[in-house]
Amino acid sequence: MRHSKYLIITALCTGLLTMGCKEKSKSSQEKAEAIGLKAENKISSIDITPIEHATAVLDWDGTIIYVDPVGGKDAFAAVKEPDLILITDIHGDHFSLETLQALNTQKAKIIVPQAVADKIPSEFTPQLDILNNGEAKERYGINIEAIPMYNLREEAKNFHIKGRGNGYVLSKNNERIYFSGDTEDIPEMRALQNIDKAFVCMNLPYTMTVESAAEAVVDFKPAQVYPYHYRGKPDVGDVAKFKTLVNDKDPNIEVVQLDWYPKEDY
Repeated sequence: MRHSKYLIITALCTGLLTMGCKEKSKSSQEKAEAIGLKAENKISSIDITPIEHATAVLDWDGTIIYVDPVGGKDAFAAVKEPDLILITDIHGDHFSLETLQALNTQKAKIIVPQAVADKIPSEFTPQLDILNNGEAKERYGINIEAIPMYNLREEAKNFHIKGRGNGYVLSKNNERIYFSGDTEDIPEMRALQNIDKAFVCMNLPYTMTVESAAEAVVDFKPAQVYPYHYRGKPDVGDVAKFKTLVNDKDPNIEVVQLDWYPKEDY
């Protein structure tokens, strides 16, 4: 059963990594206020640090989790070394062998789909847990379930084919956290249950529209949803519109805006 009370996170903006970054950055609070969304800044047992785009660091009761670490060693200078690393797919905004090799990952278990494992040299083999869609593994008291992620639109199907990459649901102490990876509003996402925190992508042409993301979120009803991975080509996902679409249909879902692009205007 889902908790009746939800933990409040610390949103820390770190990582100065993007290509073509602008010189002046803004705080998460400033950017959240500018688009009318809520930024959280109180301490709890789950700290979430957005690094950039699809990359995040979670401190869950002292267990340090890196999600899709890219950007080189310097991007992680302000956070602790990982206990657990989750990689969703083979693309460069999710998987960087150079970053893995630059970081101190000696104590870390690395959760990957087979397609990513095929690109990782044998030096990492003892650390790898390979999960296919639907499989699960427990590490550090956290159950990690691999969730399908793929495209539905005909023109986008080759970007992310079904079975290659993983979204992930992390479960501990009756709390469940979902990272979508690169996907559209697939049935497997809409069927999720009892999700406390959902990190949902929304960028074209590679993932899905803001409208599709909102419709899926209204279906599976997470307690909190964090729009992430919303930089596209050429447009950027409108996360303020996403909040409106979600809350017009379900005001009980809290939309939490963190700063996934600390050196950009969005």
